[in-house]
Amino acid sequence: ALKPANMTYEEAATVPYGTLMALSLLRKVSIQRGQKVLINGASGGIGSAAVQLARYFGAEVTGVDSSGKLDMLRSIGADQVIDYTQEDFTKSGEIYDIIFDVVGKSSFSRCKSSLKQNGRYLLASFKMGQLFQMLWTSIIGSKKVICAMASDKAEDLIFIKELVEAGKIKAAVDRRYPLEQTVE
Repeated sequence: ALKPANMTYEEAATVPYGTLMALSLLRKVSIQRGQKVLINGASGGIGSAAVQLARYFGAEVTGVDSSGKLDMLRSIGADQVIDYTQEDFTKSGEIYDIIFDVVGKSSFSRCKSSLKQNGRYLLASFKMGQLFQMLWTSIIGSKKVICAMASDKAEDLIFIKELVEAGKIKAAVDRRYPLEQTVE
């Protein structure tokens, strides 16, 4: 796929993996307009893409990250933000259709009470125990643990390119380094 016309190469380099991963998982659970989605670890490549894609699909989005990242989350479309250093979203009483745990700092057992009856707990990466939970919840119960690999379909890259060019997805460039510092 070609670089979006409205992005620098530097910005374009940040988009594919995180956005493809977020798109794969959100599509896997058939995200719907009006659903409440919480994204834990919302400021990185996958998380910021998930915020923007969930908004594009019409969801109400809550982004969870540290206090220094909350303004950025609002700027890319988060309806609500939570500073995880000040508040535990699993104890807020809010209920979500989807909890997307990008950073793996939570757990299905902690988040289960924050999920609606047929809620979905998404994992961007997982360990063996979480794989077991995914298999177990696919058989038992209405709340499911879901993980997926990033899409490798050309049409998904083209879809993302179109979203970028339409201004629906912005690159999340945290820092820039000179080539000499790439080892660091």
